[in-house]
Amino acid sequence: MTPAIIAVEHLTKRVSDATGTLTILHDISFTLRARESAAIVGASGSGKSTLLGLLAGLDVPSEGSVRLDGEDLFALDEDARAALRARALGFVFQSFQLLANRTALENVMLPLELAGRRDARAAATDMLQRVGLGQRLGHYPRLLSGGEQQRVALARAFVVQPKVLLADEPTGSLDHATGEKVMELMFELNRERGTTLVLVTHDRAIAARCDRQLLIDAGRLAAQGETLSA
Repeated sequence: MTPAIIAVEHLTKRVSDATGTLTILHDISFTLRARESAAIVGASGSGKSTLLGLLAGLDVPSEGSVRLDGEDLFALDEDARAALRARALGFVFQSFQLLANRTALENVMLPLELAGRRDARAAATDMLQRVGLGQRLGHYPRLLSGGEQQRVALARAFVVQPKVLLADEPTGSLDHATGEKVMELMFELNRERGTTLVLVTHDRAIAARCDRQLLIDAGRLAAQGETLSA
């Protein structure tokens, strides 16, 4: 059997303030294999984005563990977690998170440059051509449509050939038709690159295209399988 690329065990997240302690996630456990796609679904406020942040090591749990590509995320210090993210993870956000003062090409080159890749310009150019933006290399984000900006974000995420891609409502800022095109491209790239895809979505059609759906209900993993509804 293919080994788990993500292994989550008894993950719990609590936050405290003057009014008391709130449990956002409670005793979540699941595994995902390499090349698998999974949609995290559930009502607003159920803890979906919190779970995604913990999978990336961007937040620290109150209890439990996450193993990413064989590494225990929370046994590492922040510098080591950042290095693991750079090596193994790609990110796509609802708000694109492009740098406004950099061109499409420069945005996609950035993670390669940070990794010390000498072929950053060539690799970024090839990736932008793959997502249909070969004629937009020198355009700044403000000159691109929302769908084009999200394609730049996809190119930036996939150019480092991550083992896992995490996407948080990747079509949330797009109209339906544009969102469908972006998701088709994301699934195509996922298949081509052999990446494990984990996405948070409210869109039932998108969730249904994934191999598995993880239903979060009031901070608990209520169900996981192939035929759940978002």
